[in-house]
Amino acid sequence: MPHNQPLFLARRSYRRRRMMDAVRLLPAFGAVLLMLPLLWQPADTPEPDTAHGLVYLFAVWLVLIVAALSLSRGLAPALLAPEEPVSPGTEADAGGEGGAG
Repeated sequence: MPHNQPLFLARRSYRRRRMMDAVRLLPAFGAVLLMLPLLWQPADTPEPDTAHGLVYLFAVWLVLIVAALSLSRGLAPALLAPEEPVSPGTEADAGGEGGAG
C-alpha cells in the first residue's frame, strides 16, 4: 500500500464523525456541569441558598436538551445519506481499524 498518497477525508464523513464525537461527549459534559454546584460554597446567611442552584440546574438541563436536539437534527441527514466512496488505503490507514500498523 503506497504511503505517498495524501490523506484525504471527505468533508461529509469528517463532519459526521465530529458530530458523532460531540454526541458521545455530551453526557460526560452534562455530568460535569450538573455536578458543578457541589463545589459552590454556601452563603453566609442562615437560610439555605437553593434558588440559584435550582435555576442553574434547570438552565443546564435545558441547554443539554437543546444541544442534543441540534446535534440530532444535524446528524440525521448525514446518517441517512449514503457514504461517500473512499479511495483504497486512505481511510483505513487513518482510522487504524482492522489493519496491522
